[in-house]
Amino acid sequence: MRIPTLLILLNLLLLPGFALGQENRTVDLYIFYGQGCPHCSMELDFLDGIEGKYPGLEIHEHEIYFDRESRELFEELAGSFGVSIEGVPTVFIDAKVIVGFSNAIGEMIEQEIQKCSAEGCEDPLSKLRTEEPPDKIEIEESKTVKIVGDSSPPEDPEKTRVIKTLTLPAVISAAAVDAINPCAFAVLIILLTTILASSERKRALFAGLAFSLSIYISYFLMGLGLYSALQTTGLTHTFFWVVALLAIAIGLFNLKDYLWYGKWFIMEVPLSWRPKLKSMINGVTSVPGAFLIGFAVSLFLLPCTSGPYIVILGLLAKAASKNYAILLLLLYNFIFILPMLLITLAIYLGITTTEKLEEWRTEKLRVLHLITGIIILCLGIGMLIAMRLGMI
Repeated sequence: MRIPTLLILLNLLLLPGFALGQENRTVDLYIFYGQGCPHCSMELDFLDGIEGKYPGLEIHEHEIYFDRESRELFEELAGSFGVSIEGVPTVFIDAKVIVGFSNAIGEMIEQEIQKCSAEGCEDPLSKLRTEEPPDKIEIEESKTVKIVGDSSPPEDPEKTRVIKTLTLPAVISAAAVDAINPCAFAVLIILLTTILASSERKRALFAGLAFSLSIYISYFLMGLGLYSALQTTGLTHTFFWVVALLAIAIGLFNLKDYLWYGKWFIMEVPLSWRPKLKSMINGVTSVPGAFLIGFAVSLFLLPCTSGPYIVILGLLAKAASKNYAILLLLLYNFIFILPMLLITLAIYLGITTTEKLEEWRTEKLRVLHLITGIIILCLGIGMLIAMRLGMI
């Protein structure tokens, strides 16, 4: 009787360890995604959330829009499974190919991970590593299960390259248009005039730099927030038609201000807002005050500066990964505040005065609207042409 009792005790001791070993088996999951694809972001977040629950789970992430090697691996793996590429995100796990993402698909993926953790499953890449005769491959392909849910179509790499090439010149052009906007000039000139009236040029220098910095920070944060919102919600082709038509409308309205300034409306700070804005600025006499007022003034400037910015943000949400978009937003806003910095330095160095700058701004007001109108109109038409040619 002692031997059976001993065997039972051994089983009780070994079985939990054996079961634990079964649950911790390595599970290889390959996900192919595209930068900027909303369904991909949702699935990546889902996988990050459950990864800690399964010690043996190894998630292999491959971005295909901008990574040629990942794109080639995607094509090879899909071919080895005998399926066509239908979109991203696409997951390969054991003998399953799961396209798209939804709550139901997330549950299905987790069930597959649990099964593989307990029973073990094949590394999807093993199909690429072994040379098998055609009849064997056909048998294996017949086991493949393909599940399709919500997904984004795979990006054409050539189109992605073209869009990325077009984006930088568009960002620089739109930022230059924003930079010569008469609204921003007027606000800065009023601020510097106020500071100079109550103190010396050195304080005016630091006040101008602080004001420009606060405008830079506020516009960058607003741009980053809108870019993230656009990318998260997902963008349709219709959206880009709207953005292109918006650019054309802004261009035409600025041309109207060149031909018939003051008629109907103007592409500047509304006249009813100007007394309040001027009283706010006239109350600033210190550098910290100039920095703080910049955030408030940025809201007043939105009606006459947001047009080009919105057009560019729409383009970035389609054409750029988040890191690339952030770099372009940093560049855009630096170009936007560059004239403010130059005006501040010119006044500090005595090259000009606020009176002469205001006289020049008033004299060149229509010309500035003409330049703005032409550039934004060309940008909108260029977007329409790119969409007609299938580049966007």
